[in-house]
Amino acid sequence: MVTTGLGSSLAYLLSRAERSVNRGLAAAVTAENITVEQWRILRALADGRGHSMGELAEAVLMPHPTLTKAIDRLIDRALVYRGHDPADRRKVAVFLADRGADVLTRVEGGVAGHHRVIEAAYGTERTEQLMRDLEALVRALDEPSRPVERDLSGPVRS
Repeated sequence: MVTTGLGSSLAYLLSRAERSVNRGLAAAVTAENITVEQWRILRALADGRGHSMGELAEAVLMPHPTLTKAIDRLIDRALVYRGHDPADRRKVAVFLADRGADVLTRVEGGVAGHHRVIEAAYGTERTEQLMRDLEALVRALDEPSRPVERDLSGPVRS
């Protein structure tokens, strides 16, 4: 298949796929009056360790100023809170509040349902392979000095 114009751009196709996926994800989380970005924050904080703003910004793919505003909104709703980093009491970390854990538990069913919709439309094996391929792409781009090997019988591996 030969594609021209924007359709020939990997970056464009990835952005388009992200928008399609996030549309459905947004529908899954709006029942709790949170955004996809806020869901990512809650999910990242669910490990219970508390995270610095820098760690959190990287994990949830948000610039610091945008993350700060999102965290402030979540604090206003008592879904997260700031506290001392357990590893270094001089530093501030963000933690998931009990109320935030409750919200996360309620939306996880909708998020899982959204994932099932994707699998039904695209196929379970293809969805799992796509996730592995995207992880490999991210690793390859984040570690450019490491060569990507191609196994002719399967997916790209790094």
